[in-house]
Amino acid sequence: SVTLERNRYINTRRGMGSLNKVMLIGNLGRDPEIRYTQAGSAVANFSLATTDRWTDRQGQRQERTEWHDIVAFDRLADLAQNYLKKGKSVFIEGRLQTRSWEDPQGQKRYRTEVVANGMQFLDARPSGEGGGQYSSDQPQSSNNDQASSETPDSENNQNSEKEDYIKDDIPF
Repeated sequence: SVTLERNRYINTRRGMGSLNKVMLIGNLGRDPEIRYTQAGSAVANFSLATTDRWTDRQGQRQERTEWHDIVAFDRLADLAQNYLKKGKSVFIEGRLQTRSWEDPQGQKRYRTEVVANGMQFLDARPSGEGGGQYSSDQPQSSNNDQASSETPDSENNQNSEKEDYIKDDIPF
């Protein structure tokens, strides 16, 4: 809820912490690409387009599209593979993360991605029921549309696998 998020933010600021939260609604620019870590965890990469539209001072309609690189792990990666396709509309919630590496020519490279921790499919299902909401950190419930990919016991192991993916994933 908004109140819960606001309270988390206020409590974080009081403790001199920080906030790294991204919320996007857009359309997939390509089908998700799925890979697996050495431990067998799924990793999905896809691009998401968000478009801003406005009217300039001359009365002309303008638009600018931003492309965001999204990475999803574990259950969210499986869901992305099964339900997301190019052009589909989705809400992504996550955090920004920048990786750096050295390319074969010795140049330092950077890549900023949104690491998804929740998603909601916005396109209607074939049965017309609407989209589903999924999170990597919420318990699974049989009476709603939420899925979980982490349990408290497995969280540390999965974080290590995510770090291995990030260290090993060089786009060149």
